[in-house]
Amino acid sequence: MATLIRMPEVAAGATEIVLSRWQVEVGASVKVGDVIAEMETEKAVVDYESDAEGTVYKVLVADGASVEVGAPIMILLGAGEDGSAGDALLGGAAAPVAEAAVAASPVIEVSAASPVIEVSAASPVIEVSATIAHEGGRKFVSPIVRKLGAERGVDFNQIVGTGPDGRVVRRDLEHYLANGAPAAAASGTAPAAEAVAAAAPTQTSAATPGSAIAKQEYSSGYVTVPHSGMRRAIARRLTESKSTVPHFYVTADCKVDSLLELRKRINESSPVKISVNDIVVKAVASALMDVPEANVIWNPEAMHKFESADIAVAVATDGGLLTPVIRGVEKRQLSNLSMEIAELAGRARAGKLRQEELEGGSFAVTNLGMFGTKEFTAILNPPQSGILAVGAAAPRAVVEDGQIVIANVMTVTLSADHRAVDGALAAQWLAAFVKRIENPLSMLV
Repeated sequence: MATLIRMPEVAAGATEIVLSRWQVEVGASVKVGDVIAEMETEKAVVDYESDAEGTVYKVLVADGASVEVGAPIMILLGAGEDGSAGDALLGGAAAPVAEAAVAASPVIEVSAASPVIEVSAASPVIEVSATIAHEGGRKFVSPIVRKLGAERGVDFNQIVGTGPDGRVVRRDLEHYLANGAPAAAASGTAPAAEAVAAAAPTQTSAATPGSAIAKQEYSSGYVTVPHSGMRRAIARRLTESKSTVPHFYVTADCKVDSLLELRKRINESSPVKISVNDIVVKAVASALMDVPEANVIWNPEAMHKFESADIAVAVATDGGLLTPVIRGVEKRQLSNLSMEIAELAGRARAGKLRQEELEGGSFAVTNLGMFGTKEFTAILNPPQSGILAVGAAAPRAVVEDGQIVIANVMTVTLSADHRAVDGALAAQWLAAFVKRIENPLSMLV
């Protein structure tokens, strides 16, 4: 029996998903559980596993296209079926988007070089896409690529499309830009720039009569880098967080000589090397168990109080900051915790995190100590109610029993959601954290 595959809701609340790349081709056999496509959410690449089996008859969406959740993306044929069974699923209008655009869509042409807006009226899937007219015929461009290219002023006639029917997809644009091809100037700006250049007086570095120092002309250029989906998501979420969540901050200095000595002893005998950040994450979880009232998140209807410490750990990647969540940190041994943090961080940098690994948690840890940063504050990642910003441990002069001594001190700053955590509660939690971090053996028993 023919099956119509639709865009799944791979991320909670998402209404539109980018189908970054197909993993199967027309004519391929698909079994239940086979990965048929990579879906790009705001912060993760998700493998989409088929829940049906059959032979791929048609793909309805090009690589790199942004597709609404629930829209048809592929047709599978059952054993012994021909194309008519697949076409019937879409009422006889199951042609791929690019093909349907040429065969069935009305076209409004402005000029030989202007974009052409095409809308397929015959298909239940209405997609607005762009084509560029040129001597060899129309060049099709996926919507997300058209948007990114417009930001760079790209002339799509210079790009060879590798998508279905020669459609220009995201990888084509990225390859074009990566190879240093000059982007075309935005419409209407080039003549003005040329006029200004022609009218401006010529300046040279030669000395003029009466001048003591020869004048030199310097110019500052820049490269326009299109925003990725992840960067847009980070910008949106952080803006929403800072503007809608009432942040407040509590700071403390921790003496970490005992921590550094314990870490040294563990790493001398253990095959798993422990980092300072591993111990910090463990101390955060222990403090949440010591002060369970702080292990909460705000919800408009009621407070959600958690029994376990699920903690997000900030990981810097080329595309932006990701925060995979480690579950049940309070129950884990340091070696197990260290291995999972390292494994999640590696997959985060490789773009291989699953969506569910980025969801949940009541608290987060972000550490810039390895970069030498002494102290900083962090922005909450809703709905989490707390995030601890960790600075570098360094020798400082401190007073002990009325005497000035040198100790390794680490400054930490808690950012808290004032709707869920009051100031006194935040101070109580931070005191519990400092006690744990300054007495690390307490976390091992």
